[in-house]
Amino acid sequence: MNIRRILPIIGLQLVTLIFCALSQGAVNVQCPGDTNGDGQWTGSEVQPPNTQCIHLVAGDGFINMTDGHLQYIFGFSDATGVLPANVMGTGMLAANFPGPTIKVKEGSNVYLTLTNGGMIMRPDLFDPHSVHFHGFPNAAPIFDGEPMASLAINMGSSLTYYYVAPDPGTYLYHCHVEATEHMQMGMLANLWVTPLQDGTTVSGCASQKYVFNDGDGSTCYDVDFPIQISGFDSSFHDLHIGVQPLPFAMMKDNYPMINGRGYPDTVNPLSLTPPAENGGIPSQKMNSLITATAGQKVLLRISSVATVDFYTLSVLGIPMKVVGKDAKILRSSTGTNLSYMTSSVTLGGGETYDVILDTAGVAPGTYFLYTTDLNNLSNNTEDFGGMMTEILIL
Repeated sequence: MNIRRILPIIGLQLVTLIFCALSQGAVNVQCPGDTNGDGQWTGSEVQPPNTQCIHLVAGDGFINMTDGHLQYIFGFSDATGVLPANVMGTGMLAANFPGPTIKVKEGSNVYLTLTNGGMIMRPDLFDPHSVHFHGFPNAAPIFDGEPMASLAINMGSSLTYYYVAPDPGTYLYHCHVEATEHMQMGMLANLWVTPLQDGTTVSGCASQKYVFNDGDGSTCYDVDFPIQISGFDSSFHDLHIGVQPLPFAMMKDNYPMINGRGYPDTVNPLSLTPPAENGGIPSQKMNSLITATAGQKVLLRISSVATVDFYTLSVLGIPMKVVGKDAKILRSSTGTNLSYMTSSVTLGGGETYDVILDTAGVAPGTYFLYTTDLNNLSNNTEDFGGMMTEILIL
């Protein structure tokens, strides 16, 4: 599919007028200590303690599925470090799938600015956007991102959300405006909070990295990897760029993915070659190749952002221990450890799991993380793909 398919419908002049209007939008980044609005601290600018600033742009773009099928998407891109005058241009056709990963430390002050760059390929749409930190307690309801109870951002405008990072664990974030449509279109991303216990030695944990403030080192790990499972309904995306009615009632994902790719693209360590329709801007930057040295404990931060199906993930040959669910440590009210060993986990949309793979005694080699729903091991009609990736034990 080429962008010429849509231009005759909306008119090149209309695209130009919309973009010119957006380029004059009110981009305003609120970041303590930052004086030039780029969301970073340079030169004489002073970063306040325990403070993190992030700037995202909501917009549209394209990605290539593993079988070569082009898909139109909505998504987020990272504009942190970009001067306000350049944000709209930088964010045009720059949507990533999944969006930029956000990693913050427990108790830190987080200022997240979202700029709505508009849909350059669908200028007939005037959709607001938001950031909803799923499962994340907010500093105030106004920052929740659910538009009926809080704020959403109109085209050409910016809003800075403020959070105090809550309990550690694995979360996710997405746009909550017209959520079914915007999530199906790709406005999804990884998010996690690291615990205050990090950097201390508890019960001999040499890495000094933990999933939670466990107090006993039971959630100690050596390396971690985000595993975000999702799916696309290609008909929904094709009809969207074709400016046709959307088949909400018939939505069925035929491209199951991990971190925005189907196998074997999941194990490609590089950004995928961007579609020509993006103007050379990479849109699929995240792989899901898992690598570890034999003996290490591997944390999988698993989240589901699927809008249609439940999915089951399994690993054969490596013991799996579930230590957290929905950003909560598996402990009883009296402190009893409720973690458990398993060979698979099943997730619905919006759920997360913290799973530790213990590679002690595991022979070096290639193992697989895959869905046991065998019909989802495909890239549409192409077999031996879909929701699967490799685990390399060195």
